[in-house]
Amino acid sequence: MTSIWKKVVMGLKGLFLISFLVVHCGINSLIFLNDGGKTFGMAGHFMGTNPLIRIMEIGLVIGFLVHIIDGFTLWAQNTKARPKKYIAKGASANSAWYSRSMGLLGTLLLLFLIMHTAHFWIPNRANQFNTGHEIELYEKMKVIFSEWWIVLLYVLGCVSLFWHLLHGFKSTFQSLGVNHSRYNPMIKMAGTAFAIVCPLMFAMMPIAMFFGWVK
Repeated sequence: MTSIWKKVVMGLKGLFLISFLVVHCGINSLIFLNDGGKTFGMAGHFMGTNPLIRIMEIGLVIGFLVHIIDGFTLWAQNTKARPKKYIAKGASANSAWYSRSMGLLGTLLLLFLIMHTAHFWIPNRANQFNTGHEIELYEKMKVIFSEWWIVLLYVLGCVSLFWHLLHGFKSTFQSLGVNHSRYNPMIKMAGTAFAIVCPLMFAMMPIAMFFGWVK
């Protein structure tokens, strides 16, 4: 596969993962209705039992893995191809530090995803497989987010997500060929807004649980 097609595929996967973040953030933000997790539980039950969603979930997991592998591959190729002189003298003048640090940010984000799935997705799916029933995710959230150090790790994970999206959102559209002086400012503005709002919402969930702002 040529580098151009790799970038297109990377862009499509990025667009799919951005869509996932929108849905995931929207469902999780239902805890702020402060109804004891009732609405959140209904939405989570639908997502966890709908056959179509479950099939898409498999594709999502594969998409995450391929996205991570492709991301590290492109990062390694770009690092190898970049002249040392450019790295030493011109890198900061031509790109933001987070654009040049996607390998590190991706690694931190991967560690965050492993922790997150270990806390919620894996136990829930394992319980469904063994008993046919879901676990009470809302109650599990309250237990997990009662520990300050776990809340801190989640917030740091969301900070890493912010920097990742700040570069990744714009890059997704550029990889798909959407790169025009008329549209670039709007894409940059939308990407910055999304990079702020989405991680902030994710970070506020454990914080709100820890401080008892939601019951």
